[in-house]
Amino acid sequence: MLRGLWKLTWIEIKVFLREPLGAFGTIGFPVLVFVVLGRVVNLKAAPPSLAFSSFSHTGVPVLASLLIAISAVLSLITIISIYREGGILKRLRATPLRPQTILTAHVIVKLMLTATTLALMFLAGKRYYPTGGHVPLFSFAIALIISTWSILSIGFLIASIVPTARFAQPIGAIILYPMIAVSGLFVPVESLPLALHTVVRILPLTYAIRLLQGIWNGDGWLAHVSDVGALTVLFVVYTAISAKVFRWE
Repeated sequence: MLRGLWKLTWIEIKVFLREPLGAFGTIGFPVLVFVVLGRVVNLKAAPPSLAFSSFSHTGVPVLASLLIAISAVLSLITIISIYREGGILKRLRATPLRPQTILTAHVIVKLMLTATTLALMFLAGKRYYPTGGHVPLFSFAIALIISTWSILSIGFLIASIVPTARFAQPIGAIILYPMIAVSGLFVPVESLPLALHTVVRILPLTYAIRLLQGIWNGDGWLAHVSDVGALTVLFVVYTAISAKVFRWE
């Protein structure tokens, strides 16, 4: 099983790298956003306000990190939709590989790409952001991988119901990107209308943002046990739902 998993994972990595546009969207775009926003912040002549400074040094890295996660999810949705439409999923299911192995390979690829993109983001943005010794880069990377793992479960749910590959990425973007606006990055959750409070509490992005902001600012993991727990629970719930409705053909 492990041999088949790693072989399939390697094949998926090679397939992904053969698509330049998909590689740029998943790897290049978040890095570009991070660097451009960092350059804009650095070119500000006047001292920024406290709120602006807080967002530029914490919100921007977290936003770029979320773009990494969401790009990975959109890529996952698109690939699975293409595989389904082309009959590849049906053929893979006919092999000795279990369905869980096939889906796990996709998750591993996305997590590896997330870690790679995060490393490139820090290297490219080193000139504009104080990503020195006082920022726990390793802990932040682990927090992002946990967040991406949870957000990927929504990707599987979307991929399980998207009708065709043509609509996969637009539908995924329409669902995922608005989540950033209501998950507490720009506006505190408490300031949102009461009708949205229930919605934001069932979104992984809400807990991911809180976790990423806290780790970036130097909080210990014990301060975010509840966030990690919520991300784990949501991953299990959304994955279970996806398994029930997933279409292989």
